Amino acid sequence: MAVDHLGVAPPLWHSSGVKSSPRDALALAERALKRPGSPFRAVPERLLVVDVPSQRLTLIDHGRAVADFPVSTAAAGVGGKSGSMRTPPGWHRIHARIGGDQPLGMVFESRVPTGQLWKGEPREEDLILTRVLQLDGLEAGVNQGPGCDSLERYIYIHGTNHEAELGEPGSHGCVRLSNADVAWLHDQVAEGDAVLIVGEPGPSDFPDPLARGRFHYVGVAGSGMSALAQYQVMGGGRASGSDRAFDKNERSEQRAALERLGIAIHPQDGSAVRDDCAAVVLSTAVESEVPDYAAARARGLPTVHRSELLAHFVQARRTAAIAGTSGKSTVAAMTFELLKGAGRNPSLITGGELLSLQRLGLIGNAFNDPASELLVAEADESDGSLVHYRPAIGVILNLQRDHKEIAEVGVLFERFRSQAIEGVVVGEEENLTELAKGAREIFGLGSRASIRGESLEIGAQQSRFTVGKVRFDLPAPGRHNVENALAAIATCRALGLSLEEMVTPLASFGGVARRFQSVGRARGIEVIDDFAHNPAKIHATIATAHARARRVLAVYQPHGYGPTRFLRSELVDVFAGSLAEQDRLWLLEIFYAGGTATRDFSSADLATEIAHRGRQAAFATRDDVAARIAEVAHEGDLVLVMGARDPSLTDLAREILAGLENQARNLIPGR
Repeated sequence: MAVDHLGVAPPLWHSSGVKSSPRDALALAERALKRPGSPFRAVPERLLVVDVPSQRLTLIDHGRAVADFPVSTAAAGVGGKSGSMRTPPGWHRIHARIGGDQPLGMVFESRVPTGQLWKGEPREEDLILTRVLQLDGLEAGVNQGPGCDSLERYIYIHGTNHEAELGEPGSHGCVRLSNADVAWLHDQVAEGDAVLIVGEPGPSDFPDPLARGRFHYVGVAGSGMSALAQYQVMGGGRASGSDRAFDKNERSEQRAALERLGIAIHPQDGSAVRDDCAAVVLSTAVESEVPDYAAARARGLPTVHRSELLAHFVQARRTAAIAGTSGKSTVAAMTFELLKGAGRNPSLITGGELLSLQRLGLIGNAFNDPASELLVAEADESDGSLVHYRPAIGVILNLQRDHKEIAEVGVLFERFRSQAIEGVVVGEEENLTELAKGAREIFGLGSRASIRGESLEIGAQQSRFTVGKVRFDLPAPGRHNVENALAAIATCRALGLSLEEMVTPLASFGGVARRFQSVGRARGIEVIDDFAHNPAKIHATIATAHARARRVLAVYQPHGYGPTRFLRSELVDVFAGSLAEQDRLWLLEIFYAGGTATRDFSSADLATEIAHRGRQAAFATRDDVAARIAEVAHEGDLVLVMGARDPSLTDLAREILAGLENQARNLIPGR
């Protein structure tokens, strides 16, 4: 018998039948025929039964149980709601069989084999290995349709690197098997075969976040999590948090800002999950092995996904939810400041940090006025969580290839549009035409827009335009920022503001951190820090820089191996097409925040490809890039630091400025 590299042999199951699993799988299937949404009147000839209470999976063929395996379903229990990190109940079918030609231990990302093999080594990450059976829900409102769709949730049966934990719940929603078992099972089933998941859904509700119970945020340093924690305590609730970065004594300023609001920071060792903890808030990035998460399960405490809590806050107020693949944080910030300047006293939950709120001693990504009825919230499409939200006004800025394929994001936006209570505000781009049908407002610079920018004057420091007969001044450069302002104006019009009320607030817009933010000048050279990370944002940012300087010296750090692999060709195209011949580009190594990413290529590869397209591109390290820029920079140049998610990029921009200042001092005669 052949033995694979993991040291195990494939099981030789046969069809003579197996002993009953802890609960009779065939009997469970027969009872499930009576479910209100059952698509079957008789037990299918071949099906898989996942019995969550017993943590077993049984293959039934023509009325007989022919194989039975230990599994691991969701640590959070059973539930179909998107973002709940629970295993969805009810009838499904196998939508796709993936990986049949791959060896045991192959690591998959986004259902694609990476070429990396897991060989039995201990790893904390929850890897998807060997084979993938993708599931499609068949029961509307349970595991199919808005807010609960198993296919959109990416629910799989797959191999795992946590084989020792099989028989106990531990996943983020999928069904884990051993690698040998899933390889064998993959070969016994076909696309379209039935899958039944049996188990009682856990409670979907969670305690009132503004009551006395304490919510504990695992990974509170993340922009989305920190915003929710601040919003909760500003509204009168209690919150605490933990984060690996804080355990490493990183991000001290952010920690201090949270603690000033009364958010207690604890080590991420489970000690904060005590009797006074009403719920534990998690994001998709939190692994089941994290001690705080494990302690919550051990105590039976409610676990709340970040998107569930945001959906709760969105529904509690008259909310404008800002969606789109580019510009969300800037439009949310502009909308908030327009409403605030017009005396409407809005609240805010967003990803970017508003400089006006930072001047108040806050982090800048959240604000809660308990007396306000209005909330401006950023709705993220990258993890599909925006389908939870039922805002008063839904805003769809644009639709580009970023975290997902355009068609996939379009489906999410259609769902989001259908759930907006008062209507939607949509951009004028052609690929948004269907989404714009029946919109409250369409914004843009063309003839289709109801909020149309005209008489544009785009300068190096600011912009001017008119809407109707009303002239607006915007203290931000770039055509893309004019479009962002038009989106904010259209959103505020849908919320009842007049154009005239918005003129003064827009003219005093304070900006967002790392959105073309000037760090300073030295030797006549300006250093700009920017969040640009996808092709559309990079193009807009470089174009804005060209309007401000004779030459651009760009530094770019790609964010994440998965996203960079997904956008690799587009990134090469945008740099080759946007940079001028005299410009320079240094690419830093791809930012790696941990997890299951396969690190099988480098930024150096991208630099080579861009250089082959006729642009001055090179690989650089964080240690040498400041010195390399100081050597070649001349008066009139602009240094542009770009990249997402890595807070230390702002420190790098400051280091580059300091390097320019030091060289300037060394050039003074007599020194």
